[in-house]
Amino acid sequence: MPPAVRLQRAVALIGSFPALAGVDLEVTPGEVVLIQGPNGAGKTSLLRACAGLLPVSSGRAEVLGEDLARRQRAVRRRVALLGHATFLYDDLSVIDNVRFAVRAAGAPARDLGAALARVGLDGRLPRTSVGRLSAGQRRRVALAILLARRPELWLLDEPHAGLDASGRDLVDEMVREAAAGGSTVLLASHEADRARPLASRLVAMAGGQVQGEELVLWGGSPPNTPERVHVA
Repeated sequence: MPPAVRLQRAVALIGSFPALAGVDLEVTPGEVVLIQGPNGAGKTSLLRACAGLLPVSSGRAEVLGEDLARRQRAVRRRVALLGHATFLYDDLSVIDNVRFAVRAAGAPARDLGAALARVGLDGRLPRTSVGRLSAGQRRRVALAILLARRPELWLLDEPHAGLDASGRDLVDEMVREAAAGGSTVLLASHEADRARPLASRLVAMAGGQVQGEELVLWGGSPPNTPERVHVA
């Protein structure tokens, strides 16, 4: 089975600035990989490149078997990116936002009600306009879109941000279930204590490059006390 993500000396520019400055990274299908690093390290750029939203100008970039250097948009239907912005339409209802996003991605618009109920947006909320929601509720709409789309590759940028305790627990459940179902998850987070127990591997970035990796070996340890082995 080919890697879900394979980057070799990948360079991506924002203007003339190398947001990715020769990234080497390989991710196996079903992995949950936590990307860590300071602001400006290249974490968000890495996720956007894997989503086909940031062109890779040189090097090798393959996602889900597609060569992004040649076909940048080829994976967009199979990949979902949850970033800092939710990109929702205030004048549309919750369910119409989810339906629009799912159809725009080329996925079948089914089980929308189940996805909304799973994130706690049931009852009258599906017919409520997004403009009337709190920031946390808007974040839950974005999570419902992820569930409804069922992507093969989840790209999560600070996914716990803006959520209350139950919402943060929900994100953890979704990540674990996605990996158990065969999807791959790349997760960028500054919240190490929260995100580390979800990961099978940790990747450290700085200066637009991967600086090191750390494999998580669960063995018989409980999830909050994984054994870790440095592999870079």
